[in-house]
Amino acid sequence: MENVRECGKKIWLAGGCFWGVEAYFARIKGVVATSVGYANGRGDSPTYEKISSTGHVEAVEVTYDPDIISLERLLTYFFRVIDPTVKDRQGPDIGTQYRTGIYYGDEADQACIKRVLNREQKKYSRPIVTEVMPLQNYHLAEEYHQDYLAKNPGGYCHIDLAALPRDELKVEQRRYEKPSQDIIRKKLTPLQYKVTQEGYTEAPFANEYNDNYEKGIYVDIVTGEPLFVSPDKYESGCGWPSFTKPINEDVIVKREDDSHGMLRTEVRSRGGDSHLGHVFTDGPREKGGLRYCINSAALKFIPYEKMVEEGYGEFIHLVK
Repeated sequence: MENVRECGKKIWLAGGCFWGVEAYFARIKGVVATSVGYANGRGDSPTYEKISSTGHVEAVEVTYDPDIISLERLLTYFFRVIDPTVKDRQGPDIGTQYRTGIYYGDEADQACIKRVLNREQKKYSRPIVTEVMPLQNYHLAEEYHQDYLAKNPGGYCHIDLAALPRDELKVEQRRYEKPSQDIIRKKLTPLQYKVTQEGYTEAPFANEYNDNYEKGIYVDIVTGEPLFVSPDKYESGCGWPSFTKPINEDVIVKREDDSHGMLRTEVRSRGGDSHLGHVFTDGPREKGGLRYCINSAALKFIPYEKMVEEGYGEFIHLVK
């Protein structure tokens, strides 16, 4: 078995064109790594142009941390984006290389796979034809196929990436490390430094993003870590940017704040430990009832049109 990385547990999934399948699973919390390749066919040197004749299937190797996400949960997400009742086709793509399949390297995974299949079958009147078998071989696809949609955000994708529950969306902290204080001082304006590093609150209404309702993403001014998206911003009348929720709870740290004779919940960024503002329970009830009251000086806004260019293409589906 070639080119199999040795970290975490692995499962190999086929769900049609592997570009979209990889992009989908790469976004899930608990997934450590993904790659695309050709599985369970004949011959040792399959290529994209030849797999229709060698019996290989376009597959995604999913390496995951079972302490964060279980195989059963991964497979549940898998069945959300495939039609398991059609043979040799997904979306507009037709051929044996586009068949659906679950390929395991650990015999112990069979019981879990069978349990999920039995549950999924109850949703369909036709039989599920998704192939389930041991992984016989796996060959990495050509380099231009790896992370294809990350490199080509406007590329073809037969999967609705918004099908992933938002609370399972992965935001990798290691990509947004906090710089040294010297660098932070040079990078930020005096106001931005006072807010993020010293817990200062900027003036209401006369701040950069209070009245901004352009489509886009708001990130930590210190690290660039994604924090909020424009569809969750609303006019609260408080004078500061207000959001009903963050991108997901992982990017936010909450602390009790008893300063100024008040008992409040402070909101800080995860990667940069930047003071952002506070969260209150007087937000729109129909959207959860929370109001994240955030200093503009703690944020950097990336317009929708520049999200790909600035490296936030994976979050575009949250803004559309």
